Amino acid sequence: MRHAIAPLLILLLLSLLASGCSSQLGNGGDEMGESNKTIQEGMLASAMQEGKYEEIYSQFSKELQELVTLRDFEALGTEFVQGEQFDLISTMPVNGYRDEVWHNQASSPKGIMAVMDGQQTIVGFQVLNLVSYPETDQLSSETAFQLPFQDEWLVFWGGKNVFVNYHYEYDEGRYAYDFVKVKDGYTYEGDPTQNESYYAYDEPVLAPAAGTVIAVVDGIEDNVPGEMNPAQSAGNMVVIEHNNGEKSLLAHFKKDSIKVKMGDSVEAGQLLGTCGNSGNSSEPHIHYEVTKPQADGSELSIPITFEDGKEWVRGDIAVGSN
Repeated sequence: MRHAIAPLLILLLLSLLASGCSSQLGNGGDEMGESNKTIQEGMLASAMQEGKYEEIYSQFSKELQELVTLRDFEALGTEFVQGEQFDLISTMPVNGYRDEVWHNQASSPKGIMAVMDGQQTIVGFQVLNLVSYPETDQLSSETAFQLPFQDEWLVFWGGKNVFVNYHYEYDEGRYAYDFVKVKDGYTYEGDPTQNESYYAYDEPVLAPAAGTVIAVVDGIEDNVPGEMNPAQSAGNMVVIEHNNGEKSLLAHFKKDSIKVKMGDSVEAGQLLGTCGNSGNSSEPHIHYEVTKPQADGSELSIPITFEDGKEWVRGDIAVGSN
């Protein structure tokens, strides 16, 4: 079972055409020379379809230009977008960067993802033939759930492809969500190596629906931000079984914050504990997923039906109860 929020550094590494991105992000333009042209927000896929590869390449960071030549980038992009129509499905500005994801609606799905810094330099880029799971994508939970928090949280991971939801690649937790709190575009203020600097840390985590607590883990230390504990992947967690057999798993609670125990009956909106950074987690956040039992005794990850009917996607601001 995988429960993690990939920090932005990991996202950037995964976003490149090849690995090896330096943390020192330079401006693009070495091969093309300085350019005053800038591809506007949300227009990169259209620019590729219009053949504006020199303009795009001029915005690549030095590290990206060292990984791919203009000629190779143009050849790759031209073949990838030919005959396709891409829609912008996700935009997420956070911690000084902005990532954008485009997706086509064809029977053979494709995606484009770019990460830009505050100077519009493209520091991460990837095109990918996407794998889909239509047999489970079309499912939905019978239970209508509340969001497991109060106020506004950012959907850091959520959706039905790997560009918007890294969980999607895995059978376990395919439709999971990761939520963080953001103020003025940042998930933290102050020292990013301290959990207390993160807005999500120690915030209430609420029961998303009525049910019975069937599993509790507590006492696991919170990680130093940027470090993870894959040996105890979910960290401090609570599992609730609902009256139709569906189960909610909420993970990465703050150590010693959980207020419920096995066998407790809980109501929707009841306090379960507070948000932490335990387990396979790189910064404080709420991991939430829903499963339903199968005939062989296994659990199937399913898309979550929320009370407001919203299907949240990476970059959305989700508003919980007040």
